[in-house]
Order: sequence, then C-alpha cells, then structure tokens
Amino acid sequence: MKIANPCLERIYNGVVKENPTLVLMLGMCPTLAVSTRAFNGIGMGLSTMAVLILSNVVISLLRNVIPDDIRLPAYIVIVASLVTVAELLIEAYLPSLYDALGIYIPLIVVNCIILGRAEAYANRHTPLLSAMDGLGMGLGFTIALTVAGAIREFLGNGTFFGMSVLPESAQPIGIFVQPPGAFLVIAMIISLLNWLGIRTRQKQLVESGCNGSCSTCAARCEKAEGGNES
Repeated sequence: MKIANPCLERIYNGVVKENPTLVLMLGMCPTLAVSTRAFNGIGMGLSTMAVLILSNVVISLLRNVIPDDIRLPAYIVIVASLVTVAELLIEAYLPSLYDALGIYIPLIVVNCIILGRAEAYANRHTPLLSAMDGLGMGLGFTIALTVAGAIREFLGNGTFFGMSVLPESAQPIGIFVQPPGAFLVIAMIISLLNWLGIRTRQKQLVESGCNGSCSTCAARCEKAEGGNES
C-alpha cells in the first residue's frame, strides 16, 4: 500500500508496515513485562511515544550540529533528559501508573525503538517528518502493548480495563498474567499477523533467502555484487 502524503506514510509505516513490536520485534522487554493490563500498556506506550516524538524532533534539529564521533552519547543524553521529565510528570499526576510501571519508565532511555529511530530516521530527515515517524512508531508500540495487555488481562484476570467481564463462575487462566503468558500472547498475535500477510522482519529475512544467517546473507550480497560487476 502506497501513501502519497509523506506524513501519513510515516504514521502508516509505524502502525502497520514496520510496527516496532509486532513486525520489527523491538522493545520486547517492556512489552513482555508491563503488558499484564491494558491500562499499563497504554501508559507505557504513550510515555514512550511522547519521548520518541520529542527526541526525534530535537535530534533532527541538531543533526548538523552533533559530531559523528559523539552521536550516540548525545542521543542518550537527549533521550535521558526527556525520560526524566516524563517520569516526574507520571509520578506527580499518575501515581498508580507510576507504581505499576516501576523501573520500566527510566528504562525508556535505552529502548532500542527510540535509539533506532534516532539513528535510522531522525538523523537524516526534517523535524516534521521525524515527528511523524515518532508518532507512527509510538502509536504502533502503544497499540501492540494495549492489545497484548487487554488479552492477558481478560484471560488472566477476567477483566477489561479493570472492569469485570466474566461471570463469577468462570475461572481465569492465571498463567496469562505471568511471564510465560506474555510470550504466548505475543506469539499468538504475531502468528495472526503472519496469517493475514503482515510479515515480521524475521520472516522477511527467511523468505528472502537469508534464513536469519548473516553469513548466508553476506554470501548472497557478494554474489549479487559480483554479477553486477561482470
């Protein structure tokens, strides 16, 4: 699907085509850890999205100022400053969410989604497109966490956003709010996406012939380059 508007294309790319969690398989640590409830998923997703948008804009504005040899340390300082502000705001205005997310709020600093988009996109594009890229990736991350959290909460606790939806006679499946349940739910969602034709990055590599092997991929690239030279 091709979208002419570059801003809308960035949002579509982050939500569907390159969803950071369900397609690129990034940010799996907070996805598996905090998605025990839908509310937690929304809180972590929106927090990450805010940091992602702001960090992309700041890094895009400074892309011609930051020297290449200190690029990554500079990115971390920028992201860490924004995460500190987000953490203080959550602690002040959403204490229940702050208690639920715990250590995973400051760990947004090293979330590979944020650093990855800074290096792969914001460092090379305008502030507007970088902001839209952050919005798309943040929405994709939020949707993935919220869907996983809603499924785990429903199956594991019999609730939906804290409201009981199962009759008292129904027995929730407790494993779904435990760590193994996170892997099961994410696996089921990814299987559904693959069935619908939205392939993960790993599946794309396998189908392209790399089979997930860097040595095999390198050999194929060298062969292709040799053919072009001839």
